[in-house]
Amino acid sequence: MPSEQPQKPAAIEFRHVSLWFDEKQVLDDISFELAQGEMIFLTGASGSGKSVLTHLAMGLMKPDKGQILIQGESIEALDEPELVELRGRWMGIVFQEDSLFTGLTAFDNAAYRLDEKGVAEEETEREVLEVLQFVGLEQDAEKLPEELSGGMRRRLEIARALIGWPSIMLFDEPTSSLDPISAEKVLDLIIRARDIQHISSIYVTKQLNEIPYLASHRAVARPDGTVVIESVSSGTEAAPRTRVVVLDAGRIVFTGSVTEFAASTLPVVTRLTQADNGTIFSDFYTPDPWDKERRPKETILGR
Repeated sequence: MPSEQPQKPAAIEFRHVSLWFDEKQVLDDISFELAQGEMIFLTGASGSGKSVLTHLAMGLMKPDKGQILIQGESIEALDEPELVELRGRWMGIVFQEDSLFTGLTAFDNAAYRLDEKGVAEEETEREVLEVLQFVGLEQDAEKLPEELSGGMRRRLEIARALIGWPSIMLFDEPTSSLDPISAEKVLDLIIRARDIQHISSIYVTKQLNEIPYLASHRAVARPDGTVVIESVSSGTEAAPRTRVVVLDAGRIVFTGSVTEFAASTLPVVTRLTQADNGTIFSDFYTPDPWDKERRPKETILGR
């Protein structure tokens, strides 16, 4: 009999993680796994611990209790140089706040991580131009952040995080403060990165209408080099592998599919999904900003 292939470790695993800020407990016994190729939607009210969780996953903070593993490697005992090497090898993050270097061009912002690693100039130029083309900013490489729109700056943040094509991405409310058209550009880029580059990701959001959009669209590469964003039925084999995790007061109170989340009657979930908090969980659609003909259901993107 052929020998079984060893099972790959989870991309990210939290084992009974707790964290305090002084006397206040901000995360309480958090355990979950992000499987290879999976996208987890992490949501909850403001102050529930979502951003803290992403900072822990990057090793930017350390837990008071529990264990965090990245690709099967425990990180809480690593020193800063070891964490920097691990992040550079596996991970990228798009923060909620603008973190671009204002005095650097778009090219140099995207190249920053490669420069820090001492990558050769020729290879750096190739990788930066590739990722700028991926996010549609190849014509803006010499512009400073102040010369870019809010949506373009957010795409540049994504380009910098994607440099080197990490296998794990963390998105902390990446469409925050963007208009609907710019937001959908960002969502389509995230879908492309997830499906074409096979990236595992945690997507933090309070914009619940983004969840069904990301869960019901996939990117497909065509032989001519274009990439198609197409809608798929949730729960089918073609649908992306997704899951919703809800935090409340530092604890995981719900884990399930997008469909189960939408149908849940748990009070902590209905407070998020119903209109009484100003957010309605519904299908997300705005006219496709990448297609001049504004065709629904399908977006054709050049690579």
